[in-house]
Amino acid sequence: MKLKSFDYFLPKNLIAQRPIKPRDHSRLLVLERKTGKISHKHFYDIINYFKKGDILVLNNSKVFPARLIGKKLESGGKIEIFLLRKENKQKGEIWQCLIGGSGKKEGLEIEFKKGLKAKLIKNNQDGTWLAQFNKKGKEILTAINKIGRTPLPPYIKSSSPAADKVNYQTIYADDKKTGSVAAPTAGFHFTPALLRKLKKKGVKIIYLTLHVGLGTFAPVKADNIAEHKMHSEWLEIKREAIRKIVKARQAGGRIIAGGTTSARALETIFNQQKKLPEPRAYSGWTDIFIYPGYEFRAVDCLITNFHLPKSTLLMLVSALAGKKKINKAYKEAVKNKYRFYSYGDAMLII
Repeated sequence: MKLKSFDYFLPKNLIAQRPIKPRDHSRLLVLERKTGKISHKHFYDIINYFKKGDILVLNNSKVFPARLIGKKLESGGKIEIFLLRKENKQKGEIWQCLIGGSGKKEGLEIEFKKGLKAKLIKNNQDGTWLAQFNKKGKEILTAINKIGRTPLPPYIKSSSPAADKVNYQTIYADDKKTGSVAAPTAGFHFTPALLRKLKKKGVKIIYLTLHVGLGTFAPVKADNIAEHKMHSEWLEIKREAIRKIVKARQAGGRIIAGGTTSARALETIFNQQKKLPEPRAYSGWTDIFIYPGYEFRAVDCLITNFHLPKSTLLMLVSALAGKKKINKAYKEAVKNKYRFYSYGDAMLII
């Protein structure tokens, strides 16, 4: 399947720059997979599409301020490190990063505020680098939280550091599950009141953790999408959560993924455990790439945003709903001036 077949035209004015307030007042396009029927609602109407016994699975990973602005010691020039994930601990900490700015090379030393320093030690030849820092453990995390900036996507202009920190985070992000460098944005639409209403209706809400990284937002460069290689992202889910999902399925309940990261996590888990007699906890890396032709084992329905052209996320929703139906839905969304991307409106695929 060719990459160009996942392209579409989007007027720039439809790229949302700020989230809707209250969050659950964003618009909601409902797409029925079997019939292709499209309905236009608001996100708070989503409760009408749930029923008692359904399971809603949400990704509770928390975004950390992954953008570090520093200066090159040899020239004083500005350079940016975009932290992706921690690799290991050796005389400091080694992180996989993206590097912004010119003059990047192995051996380059970079200085930040709060006494934080880094040295580029390896070019991974895939667009990422390894950087070794002079601090480790709680010390480096404290420095990152003080000097780092919220890793907004390039199509969003910052409003203010304080506002970005709040806006670019789900309300259920867990401080103990910090590790994402991009938000699971389908979760932006939920409010505490809406979650309470879902629970009152008999919907079970289950949390898992997938630290969103380069695997989710890296662009596809291969003309044949099957040749695209996903970067690995860390995934965790408790045994009890999997047991509840299996039990709900057996009782006829639906599994509704709250976002593409939750969908990828669920499919990873059920692909790994399909031959096991009993559910068990899972923690490990996932590089699952879901595109048309994939057969879903865990996900029945999906809550998602409107995704970038040629992205792996657009390919995932096309795999679930069918490419023709997604093409039609996106055209309908553009025609009706839905707001797109991270801070934009939502879609429910049922």
